[in-house]
Amino acid sequence: MRKFLEAGDFGAYTDTFQDLHGLPQLPGLASQRLMASGYGFGAEGDWKTACIVRAMKVMAAGIPGGVSFLEDYTYNLDPANPAVLSAHMLEICPSIAKDKPRLEVHPLGIGGKDDPARLVFTGAPGPAINVTLVDMGGRMRMIVNEVDTIEAKPMPKLPVARVLLKPRPDFARAAECWIIAGGAHHSGYSRIVKTEWMRDWAEMAGIEFLLIGAKTEPEELRKEIRWNEAAYRLGL
Repeated sequence: MRKFLEAGDFGAYTDTFQDLHGLPQLPGLASQRLMASGYGFGAEGDWKTACIVRAMKVMAAGIPGGVSFLEDYTYNLDPANPAVLSAHMLEICPSIAKDKPRLEVHPLGIGGKDDPARLVFTGAPGPAINVTLVDMGGRMRMIVNEVDTIEAKPMPKLPVARVLLKPRPDFARAAECWIIAGGAHHSGYSRIVKTEWMRDWAEMAGIEFLLIGAKTEPEELRKEIRWNEAAYRLGL
């Protein structure tokens, strides 16, 4: 896979279950290794997230702390401590790991392939951002949610890498804002890349930028989206 990417001078890529060209198992470990060396990745053909992860990798080059592809995997809906468990079947970058990852092989119930190898670990705690890129039909929208990565309890029955997140301003308002903005379930994640860096890049690239942070209110975000729609229609 690395030779293919180098031959084409590609900085990011995607894969799918249906298009593996004879590979006996999903290349989860390969994707983890490639992300760790700076490539962007998006699962299930998600080229937009692959591009975001690659851009964030370039921004964070040489800075410890990492960047990874993520997916909203499931939710802790305990009213006293709501949180987002972000993970994926295989492909989470070990650059964000708290401790040394473990190499494990487990069955995968979908895809019809051999049992794949993967690196299993928990993400390091600390403030971070979760970034998604949305095609608005003729233009792109970047959504940045500022989050706090928190310590996760041991999860021996979850054989994949994972990160436990508390989104700002809180779980309920962040979820409402993410839905209002049209956020996807795939994202680029980093404790190193800053909101301001993503805002600057969005402005340089002509991409609409929406922030969901500690002071964001759903009704104010609705107004911002309406204003943005009008500005783009008018070419402002």
